[in-house]
Amino acid sequence: MRLKGKIALVTGGGSGIGAAIATRFVGEGAKVCIADRRAEKLEEIAAALPRESVVTCHGDVSRYEDVKRMVATTVGFGGRVDVLVNNAASDVLGPITELHPDDWRRVLEINLTGPFLLMKETIPHMIRNGGGSVINIASIGALRCMPGAPAYGASKAGLIFLSQQAAFEYGPAKVRCNAVCPGATRTEMLEQVVSGIAKGMRTDTEGILAKLSSHVPLRRVSEPAEMAGICVFLASEDSSFMTGAVVVVDGGSTLVDVAGASIT
Repeated sequence: MRLKGKIALVTGGGSGIGAAIATRFVGEGAKVCIADRRAEKLEEIAAALPRESVVTCHGDVSRYEDVKRMVATTVGFGGRVDVLVNNAASDVLGPITELHPDDWRRVLEINLTGPFLLMKETIPHMIRNGGGSVINIASIGALRCMPGAPAYGASKAGLIFLSQQAAFEYGPAKVRCNAVCPGATRTEMLEQVVSGIAKGMRTDTEGILAKLSSHVPLRRVSEPAEMAGICVFLASEDSSFMTGAVVVVDGGSTLVDVAGASIT
């Protein structure tokens, strides 16, 4: 059990990558506070895990009061916070000239301001407890342009910089911070995006996924559970000398042209 005794906070943990990370963390011996803005999703994931290992917190990461409650719930449950996983995310598709300013702001509030607020609240706890690990779930969309994703890409690129800034500032206090960049992963968010593209092209979602997969050297999209292992590594002492890193987990997508560029 690589995370035995660790206390973790995972945002966006009600489904997809966040749920997979929370489940794997519990399996590795951690106690986890799972946060999500969808109460029903929280109940579903919590019901599938040992009650003594999980606590939930309903809230929106873009709201400072909700963030403070998430951190307080984690500390109240486990006595401290050793690991923070900033996974909650949102996306609104549209080219720059057509994207509504409110949609732009909302994506950045969730994807970038939310992690900032959570780091602001958790890092002091980590420092007092002798260190900790922050894991920010970014995206290959931060590294390569993708059609119709200016807000998402900008927010995730900002999250990479924020991760490196935190690594630089708080390394002396033994707080590590790394960013994970998943490629296309079979989550609700991907399904929504693919569904929208399929509708516009008058085709089925599996056809779009097959086209997307054809641009990945491993010839498929990933499953959420495949992102959990790297997060266990970054949360554990196995990565004790690793901070400020950008870990790409994309099946090789960034070795070639943008995977999403030609699915339409």
